[in-house]
Amino acid sequence: MVLKRGAMATSPEVRTDRTATSEAEVTAAPRTERPSLPFALPAAGALPLPVPMAYAGAVLSGLLYWLAFPGMSVWPLAFVAWVPLLVAMHRQPTRRAVLLGWTAGLTMNVAGFFWLQRMLQTFSGFPAPICFLFVLIVCAYQGGRIGFLGWLYGRASARGWPAALVFAGAFAASELAYPVLFVWYYAATVHEAPVLGQLADVGGPILVGLVLVAANLLVAEPLLARLERRPVNIGTLASGAIAVVFAVCYGALRISAVDAAAQAAPEATVGVVQANMGLMEKRTAFDEGLRRHLRLSEELRERGADFVVWSETSAMRPVREESYGPELGFAARRIGLSAVFGAVIVKPVPDARDYVLYNSAVASDAQGTVGSRYDKEVLLAFGEYLPFGETFPILYKWSPNSGHFSPGKSLDPLLVEARGEKHPVTALICYEDILPGFTNDAVRHADPELIVNLTNDAWFGPTEEWEHVALSQMRAIEHRRYFVRGTNSGVSAVVDPVGRLVAHTGTFRQETLLAPIRWMRAHTVYEKVGDWPWLLMTGAMAFAAFRHRAA
Repeated sequence: MVLKRGAMATSPEVRTDRTATSEAEVTAAPRTERPSLPFALPAAGALPLPVPMAYAGAVLSGLLYWLAFPGMSVWPLAFVAWVPLLVAMHRQPTRRAVLLGWTAGLTMNVAGFFWLQRMLQTFSGFPAPICFLFVLIVCAYQGGRIGFLGWLYGRASARGWPAALVFAGAFAASELAYPVLFVWYYAATVHEAPVLGQLADVGGPILVGLVLVAANLLVAEPLLARLERRPVNIGTLASGAIAVVFAVCYGALRISAVDAAAQAAPEATVGVVQANMGLMEKRTAFDEGLRRHLRLSEELRERGADFVVWSETSAMRPVREESYGPELGFAARRIGLSAVFGAVIVKPVPDARDYVLYNSAVASDAQGTVGSRYDKEVLLAFGEYLPFGETFPILYKWSPNSGHFSPGKSLDPLLVEARGEKHPVTALICYEDILPGFTNDAVRHADPELIVNLTNDAWFGPTEEWEHVALSQMRAIEHRRYFVRGTNSGVSAVVDPVGRLVAHTGTFRQETLLAPIRWMRAHTVYEKVGDWPWLLMTGAMAFAAFRHRAA
């Protein structure tokens, strides 16, 4: 952490007697006269902000966060997006800090996850108004992540802990500990500025996000000092500046070192097929999908591909487990290349279900022998299973379009043959590639030379497909390996070990991608340590939320 207690001057809001500060006391504290208009700029000393102005600041933070995020991609806003919320929550009672945080979280989720409406209509079969209600419920729940941040901030700062340090800790705790249905993290805002993302190999996306939070604290501090009529806290300014400068310097050095290591590693050429089958067309026009994949793969072979990657469930017609090898291997035999592709595999079971489905990735050599398989472990809610569906089976009758898949149980790598040698490859399916902890487990287990993601984002719009690839780019940095995404409708991409897009396709069109990759292994701090530092920080925040700072 760059925001250390020793570097922080005690904020004026800290009570010198270290006794409890109740919400009533905060609300009743003497304040300077407030502006007559609720949204006018506050006068000096006017903290906490009036309620209407505080909620306006929370909404503004939510909108700035959304604009900075991939898709909108105004990434420099990541350095200031938290500032309105920081000012809005400062000195507020804990309950109001929670509601302000939740308001910001709801705003950013409604703006960023509007694609859920289409997904729910496609998979659930419910009418549009019911789907819209579900979207609001999901966004309200996910917005609770920022509400949780507000709760930690309100409690700990009222108990005398330095406000800037508390906000940084609350941010890390909220990104780690709050369970969301659809994962996102602040670090993705700088996916177009790789130099700012290199600390991910030390602390994952949370450490990258903390650097951005430190920059926001730097910007907010002079404004808070003016409003509180106090000197600027030099420790907060120095911590923010040091964090950003260190991140840039570290990033520049690591990019240079990793680029040199990549140049020395064995090379291969990967071909990626983007067949662009419609979401329902994949299920009803299997022959057409197969024709597209074979034709485009043959073109890639002629252009020099060593192996090809298809998308999730590219062999959409389900195949029985006892015969999936011969049934799927013919495709690789036809194109004469090793291949990694997605399939739906059916396994009979001796119970009322009769069978279970697996969303799988398989690897085949150029002769058509399927030698390894990975079954997706982290299933997508609503698309691949219904929450509580096993407990209440009637839910599947009410939502007939929802999938009913079972999770896999092995993280063993696929073995991919290229230029006469076999290489271990970790496969991730669908949104598993945006889960840093899960990917860390998979890479630690398999020690692969390449990471491959097979996905189908056809229910998204073009903006959301770019969000997905941006969230996944951190996996390449965290593990210093090349990362290949094979998608049905885009964005298919090759990402190098410093997080740069080497090559990528567009969205919603048939397209192929041919790009060099390097077979690399690396062992990073994040791979070894994982999220333990953030677990400890979350514990420290829980302590601060219930324990007054000693005098």
